[in-house]
Amino acid sequence: MHTIARLSAGDFAHCVKELADLLVDAVADGASVGFVAPFDHEAAAAWWRAQAPAVAAGSFLVWGCRVDGAMVATIGLVLPAKPNSRHRAEVVKLMVHRDARGRGLSRALLATAERAALDLGADLLMLDTETGSTAERVYLTGGWTRYGIVPEYAASPDGVLRDCSFFFKRLDATASA
Repeated sequence: MHTIARLSAGDFAHCVKELADLLVDAVADGASVGFVAPFDHEAAAAWWRAQAPAVAAGSFLVWGCRVDGAMVATIGLVLPAKPNSRHRAEVVKLMVHRDARGRGLSRALLATAERAALDLGADLLMLDTETGSTAERVYLTGGWTRYGIVPEYAASPDGVLRDCSFFFKRLDATASA
C-alpha cells in the first residue's frame, strides 16, 4: 500500500534528504534527469534545497509517495508564470526508487499530478524524457502524445549524449469529475 501527498513548504524542507536519496538513486541507475556522474547526496540535496523558494511560492508542486513510511517516489509539476501560459504545466522529476518499481507508482503519481493540474486550470501538460527509456514507455502507454524527438538533446549520467522525446497530454476536465 502506498500514500501520495503533496509536500507543503515545511514538509518539503523536512524531506530534502529523502528526495536527495531518490535523485541519487535515479542518477546511479542511469536516468537522464539532468545530472551526470559523479553525483553525490550533497549535490542532490543542494539541488532540492534550491527549489525551496519555488515550492514555497506554489510555482513548483512536489508530491512524495511513501510505502511503509519510506519515501520511494516523487513527481513535480512546474506552473508557468507567464499570463499566456497559465493553461499548461510541466511534469518534472518523476522518479521511483529501483526497489519500488513495478508497483504502478509512476502511473499513480502521474494521475495525481494530472488531477492537480486540472484543479489549477491547467489542461495541457508537457514533459520530456530520454528516448527509449523505461519512462518513455510509461508515457507512451499512458495517453501521452510524443510530438518530437531531438537528437543528442541531453547527456545521460555517464556523459553520453542521448536523444530526448517530448510529450504532451491534453487533460479532460469532464473525465476526472
